[in-house]
Amino acid sequence: MFEPDLEDIKNRWQQAEVVHLVHSCVEPKEFKSIQALADHLGNLSFAVGLHPLDAQKWTNTTETEILEYAQSDQRVVAIGEMGLDFYKASNHRQQQQVLEAQLKIAHQLQKPIIIHCRDAAQKLKDVLELFWQQTGEVRGVMHCWSGTPEETKWFLDLGFYISFSGVVTFKNAKTIQESAKIIPSDRLLIETDCPFLAPVPKRGKRNEPANVRHVAEFLAKLRNVPIETLAQQTTDNACQLFNLSLNS
Repeated sequence: MFEPDLEDIKNRWQQAEVVHLVHSCVEPKEFKSIQALADHLGNLSFAVGLHPLDAQKWTNTTETEILEYAQSDQRVVAIGEMGLDFYKASNHRQQQQVLEAQLKIAHQLQKPIIIHCRDAAQKLKDVLELFWQQTGEVRGVMHCWSGTPEETKWFLDLGFYISFSGVVTFKNAKTIQESAKIIPSDRLLIETDCPFLAPVPKRGKRNEPANVRHVAEFLAKLRNVPIETLAQQTTDNACQLFNLSLNS
């Protein structure tokens, strides 16, 4: 989707002052293509994992694949995206098993996780709390977050960062906006979820990294802070979570 105009896209994100990108896998077979993209771009880190809507693709070799990929390239900064999606799929038990397997990988490698959660906050909370009790903590981020303030507090209490996409800019996203107001500044992240969910004023178009600036501008206004402050804080938070060094 991005190959034909990749250089133009790169120029636009540089003009928007985006300094580093983190790309999630939805399934391990994407790893080689994302790795090649990182080779080309230079300032791209990535995660490897299996999305809950692809849980049926888990096989007896998937765990080994994720482990090997995650250990083979220092640019792998997280495991994911993983999680639960009860909105689009009914294989709840299978999703939970795949999530638990990936939590174990992240804990073993001491890497953060990128969590997808849709219409499954209570179950996800239960799974994470049980994992914390039985195995240990795993840090990470609630990606493309759309939960209520109450649900948001659950994951803040578990130590997670909360990341908002272009959805927060939508006129009808009042609940998400209320959640965005309560995030401590040192737990806030922003993202695009490319190529989906382009923010206002780009809504309905293909999303791209430069558009994260629109998310930042909206959140800065919503939280009543200067855009420069929010941009610096979210950059610092990403570096802290993913152990990024922007000078490397």
